[in-house]
Amino acid sequence: MKCQAKPYCLCQRGSLSPCQPFVLAYIRQALALGEPSVKIEDVTPKISPSGPLFPTEKRIAELFETNTYSVVNIFDATLRPQLNITGVVEIPEGNGSGVVWDDSGHIVTNYHVVGSALSKNPKLGEVVARVTILAAEGIQKSFEGKLVGADRAKDLAVLKVDAPTDLLKPINVGQSSALRVGQQCLAIGNPFGFDHTLTVGVISGLNRDIFSQAGVTIGGGIQTDAAINPGNSGGPLLDSKGHMIGINTAIFTQTGTSAGVGFAIPSSTVLKIAPQLIQFGKVRRAGLNLEFAPDPIAYQLNVRNGALILKVPASTAAAKAGLAPTGRGFAGNIVLGDVIIAVDGKPVKGKSDLLRVLDDYGVGDQVTLTVRRGAETLEVILPLEEANV
Repeated sequence: MKCQAKPYCLCQRGSLSPCQPFVLAYIRQALALGEPSVKIEDVTPKISPSGPLFPTEKRIAELFETNTYSVVNIFDATLRPQLNITGVVEIPEGNGSGVVWDDSGHIVTNYHVVGSALSKNPKLGEVVARVTILAAEGIQKSFEGKLVGADRAKDLAVLKVDAPTDLLKPINVGQSSALRVGQQCLAIGNPFGFDHTLTVGVISGLNRDIFSQAGVTIGGGIQTDAAINPGNSGGPLLDSKGHMIGINTAIFTQTGTSAGVGFAIPSSTVLKIAPQLIQFGKVRRAGLNLEFAPDPIAYQLNVRNGALILKVPASTAAAKAGLAPTGRGFAGNIVLGDVIIAVDGKPVKGKSDLLRVLDDYGVGDQVTLTVRRGAETLEVILPLEEANV
């Protein structure tokens, strides 16, 4: 019997019997499958060239590339990232973002970003944080962040780093007073420890009350649907021109992550607070230095509109102007004091509303108070003093 598989046979005479068994197996496989007919080139799709970006994409990319060097990463000096059992680095809540304010090395961030260090009452000039600045693509440099000043009432703090001038790229500050709901905005920060992250959205609300992690309520806040997560705090909210219109500070969420409702302190507030912190180490806030009844107490006393005065210290301008405090009559009954219902014609609903209105004024500014005294309404003109905070 002649071998029918001569090309594959290992025998010398073409006889089938000397062939090794693996040769027959190879023959059967070749007859069953045939020779390979598909090549790698045949199943590899053509790669399309990237081409130029669309104008809107190009603008956003350029805004990020320009402003990312003005955004820093801040680590509270009292907190350290920890390695958990799974090998994942957990970033403490005290870590966040900040912006380069000027070429002198001043960094503006949120009070609560360095809140743990501030709770220990550090002196001005003490190191409270480690500040990381982007020097070049993929290269970052760290510096000690020394306390310049902090204002818990507005959840803002200023640090200073001794960094070379060529590393400091001050942020361009814009006007928050001209914002409109619906206009585009961009947020840059360091969420969850991922440095220099961009999110894009729109302004979805204005003049919101912000319930900050510093435990205070800040009026006039900007609401945005740009994703803001832990670590974004202290970073800038930019308009479509790349100007900073706010400092990202809080999110409204039930899960701890972005739910499409974020808040930023408007740049108009930052422009009032940061320079004072740099100059004085604290904020010189204008006020009347009167003691007012909390809104719920005033409501119980049937004061439904206005700020009820409880006490008038003798040394204040309000005392010299004759404003009357709340007291008791001869029969022990409560005699209501004066109720401030407007400042320069701006209506005042209660104590919290009055403090919000006075935020727009400086120490020494003269105001006209509209006061209700019993059934009588009168006007009192007096200068604002430095508030005793």
